[in-house]
Amino acid sequence: MKKNILVTGGLGYIGSHTVVELITNGYEVTIIDDLSNSRIEVLDNIEKITGTKPTFFQFNLEDKTKLKQVFESTDFDAVIHFAAHIFVDESVENPLKYYKNNIISLLNLLSVMTFDYGQNDKPANLIFSSSCTVYGEPDVLPISEKSPIKDSPSPYGTTKIMAEKILNDVCRLEKGINGISLRYFNPVGAHDSALIGEFPKGKPRHLFPIISKVLKGESKELKIYGNDYNTKDGTCVRDYIHVVDLAKAHVKAIKRFDNNNIDSYESYNIGTGNGSSILEVIQSFEKITGEKINYSFAERRKGDVAEIWANSTLANGILDWKAERDLDNMVETAEKWEKTFKTN
Repeated sequence: MKKNILVTGGLGYIGSHTVVELITNGYEVTIIDDLSNSRIEVLDNIEKITGTKPTFFQFNLEDKTKLKQVFESTDFDAVIHFAAHIFVDESVENPLKYYKNNIISLLNLLSVMTFDYGQNDKPANLIFSSSCTVYGEPDVLPISEKSPIKDSPSPYGTTKIMAEKILNDVCRLEKGINGISLRYFNPVGAHDSALIGEFPKGKPRHLFPIISKVLKGESKELKIYGNDYNTKDGTCVRDYIHVVDLAKAHVKAIKRFDNNNIDSYESYNIGTGNGSSILEVIQSFEKITGEKINYSFAERRKGDVAEIWANSTLANGILDWKAERDLDNMVETAEKWEKTFKTN
């Protein structure tokens, strides 16, 4: 009998790619998504890729009544929780929006999983979509899971720290629930089919879509916020990871639950272990597309750290996961998606 996985935010960027990997690996999938930063067309495109259309419910997880109804309808073997607001700069502009949505959704989910529909014969299992932002401005690079968790410069980052603390406490102190936090570095790229990819609603806020907008002539130039950081070329350095590699890490985490030897709560860095500067990303785009990218420098942006990249040795060993794709492949698949998604 196939295992059933609930994926909250499953029509979003990372969520949709993870749903594809889950179905490809033989899991039944149920999706909850409020479509606040995703499109319903993604559901059909998941079916085009996999041959299977997941069960779908549209609502926000702040609605606990509807969440209970979903759990009444299906016995889930695990939950992957993506549903959250995700933009650093927006969280600085509107912190209450982030605290309200990101924390309440997790509390409702944990409450339903443990108190309302917890089962004595098997544990409840939750994979949480966390972020390297919990490390703040790192003292030592690369960052390992032993690196200190620091106060975040953004409310978005603070919600991730708070969520991890909540999950850690619940898993340690409540019987019958296990948790894994996957701390993503910077997801980019798109599925090789170009049927799913990053599709920000409104103004793009992440580097790859912004660069693509410049390449398509929809924006005059790329603004680089700061060129005076203490990095290899003065611009911010990030550990960019292909979204398909990231999606596969969730399948590995599900299998970690299957082995029944998880220590109630665990956390893993999910990155490549390599840092690329903004200028290096621009160079890759120019190489892949053969086009020149116009850019200019601006003041540093609040909430940004200078450089961060992962030590993913723990995930490599315990989860048996490793990133496989390089920066050029990330750019290549992102551009293929950008050229086709409007007609999907």
